Amino acid sequence: MNRSTKLTTMKILYALQATGNGHISRANEILPYLKKLGEIDILLSGTQANIDLNFHIKFRRIGLSFVFGKNGGVDYLQTIKKINSKQFIKEIKTIPVENYDLIINDFEPLSAWACKIKNIPCISVSHQYAVLDKAAPKPLRFDPFAWVVLKYYAPCKSGIGFHFKKYSKSITTPVIREEIRNAYSRNLGHYTVYLPAYSAEKIINVLSQFKNIQWHIFTKNCKKSYSEKNCWIRPINTIDFTDSFISCEGILTGGGFETPAEALFMKKKLLVIPMKKQYEQQCNGEALKEMGVPVLNSLKKKHYDKIDTWLNSKQKIAINYDNNIEEIVHFIENEFEKYSVKPILNNIDFYTPKKPSIQLTSG
Repeated sequence: MNRSTKLTTMKILYALQATGNGHISRANEILPYLKKLGEIDILLSGTQANIDLNFHIKFRRIGLSFVFGKNGGVDYLQTIKKINSKQFIKEIKTIPVENYDLIINDFEPLSAWACKIKNIPCISVSHQYAVLDKAAPKPLRFDPFAWVVLKYYAPCKSGIGFHFKKYSKSITTPVIREEIRNAYSRNLGHYTVYLPAYSAEKIINVLSQFKNIQWHIFTKNCKKSYSEKNCWIRPINTIDFTDSFISCEGILTGGGFETPAEALFMKKKLLVIPMKKQYEQQCNGEALKEMGVPVLNSLKKKHYDKIDTWLNSKQKIAINYDNNIEEIVHFIENEFEKYSVKPILNNIDFYTPKKPSIQLTSG
């Protein structure tokens, strides 16, 4: 079978998780390119996403999701309470990874552990893979527990990671949504806010103090839009958020990856507040700080001066991220070529000649 035939007849499992919106946004951009390689089934686990995947989901599972508190961090107690180990193990067993030629994983734990248990290669395409790279920026204060969670949450044998810069050969730049890449950036004067670890009440209490600013606050804690003081609160909706995003003066967001990356691409003012006890976001904060982006460790009154300084600043850090999806697909093809030979050879029933029997005869 030649290479082109092999690739077009591949069965591919693309597994991603729904904690946050970045994994789904990235999948919506990458999947159309991956369809050129073969037939794709999609596994989605987790329950925290606020946007939709534009493709049919074959496997929908509970998986493992982090619970966010209302004061800026991960609620580990509630996260642990929600973990059902029996359910998790049961779900791992329901993922038929052995039926696929290629498994691609965007920080999805069920498929990653199914592959690890069955010793099947799994290729990571995630931001977390880049964060774990030795060359990527890390906070001075090391959190061993968070590091272990990040490393073993969805373990993969190889992969390519996404980060704000190409810190090593295994890291590439962010995947920017096509609608953002092609959008007409303008400035209508408002500021867009997305801080999922804080309640709307907490955000309003702080930001309403800056009375001359119009805030567009997007939150998962409301079902209808409403206004309070100088704050306009909206439920999370991809169309509304993107419209506010491309027309804003600046972005106030958490320490995730996709939103800050798109803000840098759109040449928007950016202020970041990484989640507490979320090591990945602390790492992102360190990387952004090195790039000159202002970073706060909380949304509290003691930081009013820093917020005011940011509002009055004209500094914008702009990075023109190239469309790198073809590069990602090429990497996946190369990784497939590396490990596909062994399974193929194992499935061939080689002919083994029998040893000739020697008969002794009496003469």
